[in-house]
Amino acid sequence: MDDMSAIVFEQADRLFKQHISKDVLSAAEGGTWPSALWEAVADAGLPLALVPEGAGGVGLQAADVAQLIRRTAYYSVPLPLAETMIANRLWTDGGGDVLSGSVTLAPVNPRDHLIIEQSRDGVVLRGTVHHVPWGGQTDTVLVFARDGDGKGFLALVQSHQVLVNGRRRNVAYEPRAELQFDLALPPGNVRPAPKYLQANGLMAFGAAIRAQQMIGGMERCLDHALTYANERVQFGRPIGKFQAIQHMLAVAAGHFAAACAAVDALSESERLADDEFTVAIAKARCGEAAGQVAAACHQAHGAMGFTQEHPLHFASRRLWAWRDEWGAETYWQEKIGRLICAKGGEGFWPFLADPRPLTG
Repeated sequence: MDDMSAIVFEQADRLFKQHISKDVLSAAEGGTWPSALWEAVADAGLPLALVPEGAGGVGLQAADVAQLIRRTAYYSVPLPLAETMIANRLWTDGGGDVLSGSVTLAPVNPRDHLIIEQSRDGVVLRGTVHHVPWGGQTDTVLVFARDGDGKGFLALVQSHQVLVNGRRRNVAYEPRAELQFDLALPPGNVRPAPKYLQANGLMAFGAAIRAQQMIGGMERCLDHALTYANERVQFGRPIGKFQAIQHMLAVAAGHFAAACAAVDALSESERLADDEFTVAIAKARCGEAAGQVAAACHQAHGAMGFTQEHPLHFASRRLWAWRDEWGAETYWQEKIGRLICAKGGEGFWPFLADPRPLTG
């Protein structure tokens, strides 16, 4: 970590501690956009953390941005900050300027596809996407669409141009929406997608976001559980002194460590979108670990963990929601199986040792 990264982390941690409280989180879950928090993160330049300095951004390395995304999840930041970071990098990689305001990404569901067509007046974007994070609430939606030849494009759409058919909230009370596109776009709002998106669109990036966020959420749950186990006294001693509690939290910590190792491997990928095997393992392993860690931490808290008074639920409900988004464990586990089977028995070990040649 260089000096710039250290400064950004310190600034972000201070900002989150200052602006995020139980009242802010509860208000966000009730539908109130945390304007003061968004202005603070925008003023700090966090939405541009992944954009190179030459393109007008902060220029953090991908591994540092991954750590930053984990911290947003640790504090349960009720904003599409991670999506905005990734959208800014993808759009500038495609030759566009940095984006102002909040941005979300679509499609999220692996079965959703958007079509882009040339028309007499420009470009037409059509299709419906489901479960879009913060859909209808962000300033802009960055979508991935394909033309009739299968070539991928990135399109920038202002949210007021989109028909929002359904608004709902996931189990963490984060906004999700069904968005319908049927509109003409000016040529400047459509660009050929970078080469690394042509094969799989946005799925690898979305899955990586949720995997990093689950690491941050699990760390917060374990911190709550350890604190409670050392403070809560039963039968004359803290419950953390009982072997059963120690064993339960040790198992949870083991799942957390395994998930961290899987997600840390993402930082070693030269091109995240090309390394589908590593992304698949990270998302699938984090999803499994998230369920185990959330369950163990709630058990350690007893009934207290299920109340609105204790902050554990802000982190644990996000874990349960995020494990199903951008492809649940079964989706990515199938990817893993297909990649291994395609290589065959003799190729399994070389593939496991270095999967890049197969997925490139």
